[in-house]
Amino acid sequence: MSLVDRLTTDMKQAMKAKDKVRLSVIRMIKTSLQNESIKNGKPLSEDEALAVLTRELKQRKDSLREFENAGRQDLVDEVSEEIAIVQSYMPEQLSDDEILSIIDETISEVGAKSSADIGKVMKAVMPKVKGRADGSQINRLVRTKLS
Repeated sequence: MSLVDRLTTDMKQAMKAKDKVRLSVIRMIKTSLQNESIKNGKPLSEDEALAVLTRELKQRKDSLREFENAGRQDLVDEVSEEIAIVQSYMPEQLSDDEILSIIDETISEVGAKSSADIGKVMKAVMPKVKGRADGSQINRLVRTKLS
C-alpha cells in the first residue's frame, strides 16, 4: 500500500474515531505531499514522498526544541504527539550500530582518513540511509569516527 493510500485510510479512521489531532496531522501531511506533487508537475515517487515526510518531521522537531526553550509545556505536549504520528509513517529507523556499520563501510569505500573527508563520507552515506536516520545523528557519528 502506498503512503498516500495509507494516509487516506488512516484519515477516514481518524474521522470516524473523532481523533482531531491525528486527523489534523494527516491532513497536513497530505497537503504537503499534494503541494510537492504540484510543484514537481508529476505524482511523487516513494522516495520523494519520504523526503516530504522527513521535512515535516524535522519541522516539528525544530518546533519542539523552540517550545522547550520557551518553557511552553502545553505546546511541547501537542508537538510531541504530532511527532509520534508523523513517525508512524516513516520507515523503521536504524540503530546506532547499524548506522556505524554503514559509516565504516562507506569510509572504506571512499578512502576517508581524516576529518577533512567528512563531506565525502556524508555525501556517500546519506543516500544509503535516506529516511531511516537523522542527518545530524549521522554527522555526529561520522565526525566521531574520523576524528
